Amino acid sequence: MKPNVDTAIHLLHAAPSGTLATHSLQLPGYPFATALPFVPDQQHHPLFLVSSLAEHTKNLLANQHTSFMVSSAGDSNILTGARMTLVGDTTRIDASPELVARYVRYQPDAEQYLSLGDFAFFTLAPKRVRYIAGFGQMGWIEESDWADAAVLSLADEAQCLQELIAAQPPGVRLLGVDPYGCDIEHKGKRDRLRLGGTIETPEKICESVKRLLAVL
Repeated sequence: MKPNVDTAIHLLHAAPSGTLATHSLQLPGYPFATALPFVPDQQHHPLFLVSSLAEHTKNLLANQHTSFMVSSAGDSNILTGARMTLVGDTTRIDASPELVARYVRYQPDAEQYLSLGDFAFFTLAPKRVRYIAGFGQMGWIEESDWADAAVLSLADEAQCLQELIAAQPPGVRLLGVDPYGCDIEHKGKRDRLRLGGTIETPEKICESVKRLLAVL
């Protein structure tokens, strides 16, 4: 099976949290796994906001080689649901104001941590991605395939979101848009709306999202 990159990207955007595995400093040679909230950045890379006091942060600073697993929400049987593991390098970054704003839209509780001095952003750049659609349905996505995925710049996303404010139905909060879909919060729950294909230009993405919001 050769998974489609867009299918994996939809799964990543739909998951509000996942499990990050780092190399343990306390027990060298052993993996250390922890559950973390995250936000997909404009390149569809997992973005984390972590404390310098956390065990996984200390591990990351010593060894950037990590894996991160996400799965589809609501599946009663984990073996029949979609899940994937991203294997790559997780490094600290200086997040731009636009990227910070995107993170806070998805994870509003993070705003209280940003005023503290010991929190920093890290992002995972995938080397390979193992995608599993269900029992016996699995395959690898290579680094080059993920890097070739369509992206929307943070500046274009911000402009699109500004234009879509009036189009948000009652009870719906738009979190982010990208060439494959949009992420919303609807009645307190996270949801992913797919565009039905890859849309390349910011103008067409914005118009397509507007049509999706109109039928909610």
